[in-house]
Order: sequence, then C-alpha cells, then structure tokens
Amino acid sequence: MNYEEKLWELAQTDERIVVMTAENRAAIRNLPSKLGSRFIDVGIAEQTMIGAAAGLALRGRIPLTHALATFLTLRAFEFVRTDVGIPNLPVKLVGGVPGFLSDGNGPTHQAIEDVSLMRGIPNMQVVCPADHDELVSALPKIIESNAPCYIRYNAFPASVVHREPFELGKAEILSDGEDVTLLTYGFLVREVWKAKEILEAAKRSVRVVNLRSLKPIDEKAILKAARETSLLVTVEDHFLIGGLFSIMSEIFVRNGVSRRVLPIALEERWFKPALLADVLVHEGFTGEQLAQKVLRALG
Repeated sequence: MNYEEKLWELAQTDERIVVMTAENRAAIRNLPSKLGSRFIDVGIAEQTMIGAAAGLALRGRIPLTHALATFLTLRAFEFVRTDVGIPNLPVKLVGGVPGFLSDGNGPTHQAIEDVSLMRGIPNMQVVCPADHDELVSALPKIIESNAPCYIRYNAFPASVVHREPFELGKAEILSDGEDVTLLTYGFLVREVWKAKEILEAAKRSVRVVNLRSLKPIDEKAILKAARETSLLVTVEDHFLIGGLFSIMSEIFVRNGVSRRVLPIALEERWFKPALLADVLVHEGFTGEQLAQKVLRALG
C-alpha cells in the first residue's frame, strides 16, 4: 500500500480528514475525484493553505497539507507558527523533496533548514521517515496525534527491515555495537546502513539508530548510545546548525554528558544541484564515503 492509498483508507474511516495542496499533487494525484469537497488545491499559495487549514482545524477537521518542503517551511513559516503551532492545532504538514531529495534544484528549492525551523515552533512534532514503508506506517500515528506535525515526505523503497513499529518519540535501533553509533534520519538511513556494512567488514562494532521522530525525540536511546559506544556520528542532509547535531548537543548539555561526536552535515552552504547519486558523491554522503570518515575518526 502506498502513501496515497493509505491516506484514502484513513479518510474513508475518518470524515475529519481533509487533504490540501499548494499545487503539489505528485503523491496524491488520484484523491481529488475520491474525496470531492474534502480535497482542496489553493494553487501556489502556501500561506493561504496554512491559514485555511488552521480554520478547518478550528472546526474539527484534520487537514493534511502538501507542498514543496522549502516553501511549506519558509514561505508559510509565520502562518505555521502563529496559526497552527501556538494554538496547537492538528494540522499536518507534508513537505515534498526535502533535503538532498530536491537533487537538481538550486538553493531556493533546497529544504535544508526545515528541521531547525519546524522543531522551534511550539507544539510542532517532526517526523522523518527512512522510506516509504515507514511513512505509511507512521501516518495513522501522526493523524491520531492532536498536535501539529511536519513530515519529511519520502517515497523511497525500504533499504532496511523495520522490526520496530513506528511510535512518536521512539527511535529504531537497527543494529547494536560498541565502537561507534551512527545516528541519522530520512533516506540517509540507506547510506548509513551501507557504511555500517563496510565498517563491520573492517572489524568495527557498529550501532545504527534511525531517529525517525526528531520531535519528540528518544533521549534515552541517544544517552544509552553515549554511554555504550566510544564515538557518536550524526549524518543528516540538513544544515549543521539546528538539526540532529544541535538536538544531541542540547540533550548532552541538559543531562551533563560529554561525549565525542562527529557531525556530518552541511556547514552553512547549500549543496551542488545534480542528480541525487551525484549529489551524494559530491557532498561526501555515500555509504563508502561515510565509512571512510568514521574510520579516520576512529583512528
């Protein structure tokens, strides 16, 4: 079952669900004829969409809004913060082509500060599925939550076997190890898993943590990894400031923990537009490149 089919299934059993888009129908192109008046396309007007979604939520609806991640989180930021976040309305924000997934697009279309922006909004949850399977399994939990939620949309096929059901605020431990913990989210789970296999071939014991829920986040899993492994590595297609590395730093300071962390992220620059495979190579995010960075850090 794909995302659109799951959303339609849920909408049939819950009349509160309204699907909205700012002329971004790629993932929901078959729903207008099925949902009728419960499908709303506002055109290229993200602010209008969020304002309307807030109004619908105040009338008891659960709006799922769809737009390119960069415009959803940047152009409509004030509306998301003031109309949705502060009153804690159950509006769900589905951001298309986030991070490296915008591949060939330039800086205007690169959502690489979206996690930082959204997690700073009161009451906002942030979910970053590793793949399509995880997105579909997360959707019922996201809709059940009464809080607003930002979702990094990801339609990639699964590259790992998910043995733990999705739960907001709960990390997925994909493998256990003692030398190094690789922490990531979104489609980069795929590259981190490749890095894990290379590191294990080099006789390193590797823990992989899929932080599919960044807010709320699983502090226990992070602190446990800090206690039990000698090096922590954060991998994210996001600016270094405000993303997972910042979240971990906040957790460590709050808990009086000091640990060695290797952050792999974008440091105050946008990535070079190209096909996704070429972006990963150019920016140093392939599994092979990640493994080499970790081996150098381990000495």
